[in-house]
Amino acid sequence: MDARAVIAAVRKHETPPPEALVWFAQGLASGAVSDAQAGAFAMAVVLNGLSQEGRVALTQGMRDSGDVLSWDLPGPVLDKHSTGGVGDCVSLILAPVLAACGAYVPMISGRGLGHTGGTLDKLEAIPGVDVNVPERRLRLITREVGCAIVGASTTIAPADRRLYAIRDVTATVESVDLITASILSKKLAAGLEGLVLDVKCGSGAFMKTHEDAKTLAQALVSTANGAGCKTAALITDMNQPLAPALGNALEVAICMEVLSGNAAVAPRLHELTVSLCVQVLAMQGAHPDDALDKVRDALSSGAAMERFAHMIAALGGPPDMAQDWHTHLPKAPVVGEVTAPQSGYISAIDGEALGLIVVGLGGGRQVETDQIDPAVGLSEVVSLGQVVQRGDPLCVLHAADEDSAMAAAQAIQAAITIGAKASQGPLVLEGVS
Repeated sequence: MDARAVIAAVRKHETPPPEALVWFAQGLASGAVSDAQAGAFAMAVVLNGLSQEGRVALTQGMRDSGDVLSWDLPGPVLDKHSTGGVGDCVSLILAPVLAACGAYVPMISGRGLGHTGGTLDKLEAIPGVDVNVPERRLRLITREVGCAIVGASTTIAPADRRLYAIRDVTATVESVDLITASILSKKLAAGLEGLVLDVKCGSGAFMKTHEDAKTLAQALVSTANGAGCKTAALITDMNQPLAPALGNALEVAICMEVLSGNAAVAPRLHELTVSLCVQVLAMQGAHPDDALDKVRDALSSGAAMERFAHMIAALGGPPDMAQDWHTHLPKAPVVGEVTAPQSGYISAIDGEALGLIVVGLGGGRQVETDQIDPAVGLSEVVSLGQVVQRGDPLCVLHAADEDSAMAAAQAIQAAITIGAKASQGPLVLEGVS
């Protein structure tokens, strides 16, 4: 096995043998592959790509470069991954819903990236919650509660951690093959039996076009299935925020409303959560109609809320989250409406711009060492096709001070276009299996 031979093969549009790619992944974790070799490999893959066989081998090698969990539980071990968007807090609802349906969800999640929020950052808006738990604790919470949303330990897919850091500084992040291996190596290390993917496209997504999203979805689905995990994907619309709230505590508040049975407060969030739950349950053999009934009952009966509250308490949060969540979530000192400068229809929403506005308010990180303000963000955001009169609210702004509020208000008005009548397209654009 020789790193130079692997790099040379990819450079010549050849696929290295699977065992060579597995060795290369192990070398990333052990240090046998140098930074220069890792960077050269990443650039070769960006320029020339890998075959399907090569992508599966690289993913499996990166998965196996650290700990791979195995489970002995009385139900299927399932999970979900989203490629990222604004107002996307599906995970906080989906995990307890699946747990209430008899599945087990050891969800290893991430933090905010660019203009998109991170599931771990949202959870940490709840006082006392600690998402950095050892494997023993992850196993205990998953078995007792049915779901645990936690951060990845340093022993999960260390090859990916090393390669991603090198990709970040060598302009080699944007590769479907490397994105696929990065996402799946961490997810598959959790020992899953089924995985559903939410691949987003539109103004608030990383993939702006349906075509690009479909390419990534097909790569993810075929690679995960090739690596032995039943996987399907939904391609979904992100031309407006998924929930009418952006910001960590504000998104948790929306999730608590949906878990309380109030679907009307965030109909798109509710619809997508239900669709993803039904998809992953159906992959395990459930009839779609039966799965739909179980998911709806988990929400309407309060069973999903009970699981969520139990998980929060197990992670160090308040024991009464289900009853008194309003009192536990932090609130910004400056709150006010951002109003429409003219009358008309909401014809376009720049989701990426809104996400960056929240980051600028302190709701995300501009450098890795930034401390997040969990209280800031936007709530009651308008939706596409909505009619507004001049002076009507476009959203409610939550800020730390008046200066940041004023700057954000102007940027929000620029990010929301008021013009000719526009209608909402479907939320779920296509399934990939």
